[in-house]
Amino acid sequence: MQLSVPPFSELLADTRGSAVHLEMRDDYGTNPRLEAWRRGERVDWKNRESWWHPFHQTIADAVARGVVIRRARVVSEPASEYIRWEHDATQGNISAGEHVRWLPRSQATGFLVPANDFWLFDGNLLRVHHFAGDGSHVADEISTDAETLKLCASAFETIWQHAIPHNAYTI
Repeated sequence: MQLSVPPFSELLADTRGSAVHLEMRDDYGTNPRLEAWRRGERVDWKNRESWWHPFHQTIADAVARGVVIRRARVVSEPASEYIRWEHDATQGNISAGEHVRWLPRSQATGFLVPANDFWLFDGNLLRVHHFAGDGSHVADEISTDAETLKLCASAFETIWQHAIPHNAYTI
């Protein structure tokens, strides 16, 4: 049964303890912030107004309620241009309260992971992301299937245990 997909902000607002996000692509298409970075524009992290977006506030609000938010990224090396930008932009995630780790894909060979990126909320609600080959977002789906939840939670924890904290990972 396919459930309707509420907005991310709503899913996180209903989260009480934990949210984990697994990202495994090297490219997620383009966006205005990536395009600015390509032009050589860099974020002034001291000027919060210039980079703080509603997403950051949603994360900060959840963290203030006691929700632990972890993001793990499995990436190819050498890193793609998108991942280099994302690494630079991750300071916003960290400032909002996320814990972020990186795992070089070459170190993940022995791990079984789902084929799609996902968010797992409180271990009981899964938001799966589907992307096209060019990295553009196609659709999301929600799952509460117990076996799928278990598989995704286990995969995330395996990656997390082996991944490198953001401040120690260099591109």
